[in-house]
Amino acid sequence: MPRYALKIEYHGAPFAGWQRQADQPSVQGAVEAALARLEPGEHRIAAAGRTDAGVHATGQVASFDLVKGWDPFRLSEALNYHLKPQPVAVVAAARVADDWHARFTAVERRYVFRLLMRRAPATHDAGLVWQVKQPLDVAPMREAAAHLIGKHDFTTFRSSICQAASPVKTLDEITIEEVAGFSGPELRFFLRARSFLHNQVRSIVGTLERVGAGAWAPGDVKTALEAADRAACGPVCPPQGLYLAGVGYPEDPFG
Repeated sequence: MPRYALKIEYHGAPFAGWQRQADQPSVQGAVEAALARLEPGEHRIAAAGRTDAGVHATGQVASFDLVKGWDPFRLSEALNYHLKPQPVAVVAAARVADDWHARFTAVERRYVFRLLMRRAPATHDAGLVWQVKQPLDVAPMREAAAHLIGKHDFTTFRSSICQAASPVKTLDEITIEEVAGFSGPELRFFLRARSFLHNQVRSIVGTLERVGAGAWAPGDVKTALEAADRAACGPVCPPQGLYLAGVGYPEDPFG
């Protein structure tokens, strides 16, 4: 059976997350239903990351097998036709090796978080950013973020329902950029690691926001990390500003 990889973009608002659920809409369920329109029967696809309810993606990757051989371009076009009108799109498709797996072959995940700073309610970016009403001081936020780079026990920044075998992860990058966004000034957080714990990104961004607002000092983030205690974490920010932006592989299947 030929195996395929898809690069998928979606707006997370209508979905209860990526993972298939019996009684709620999911991105996985939407893609599997579209596949069933091409090849009748049950389909099971694997993703590089299981995004939570309300989280978006510009570079999710999924893999699956089909009975029939498809030209990748025709496959993406057919899936996009059957995915309408849901806010899910296949932006690329590729034939991959039989042992290739979207999750287990991956060597890197990249997330972006968008934070809008303005008092007036967001309109065009509603549901796509986390909005705070006051400007944040980015310099101490960057100083605080530096304490999180590298290999650490991230228990403090891990959801209590996280199923990962170990809280130890290596965070390769946290970059914070100031951007003149369409709706106003934004901070964009770029995080990169081989893998992340459940709610790790949202816990980190929510804590760094407290630093930018002046409620925490940069050194407080180091203290919280070393505590290895979930109670030491700052607020967990809402999901709508978070995007799975890309997944890295030893060789790019879409290259």
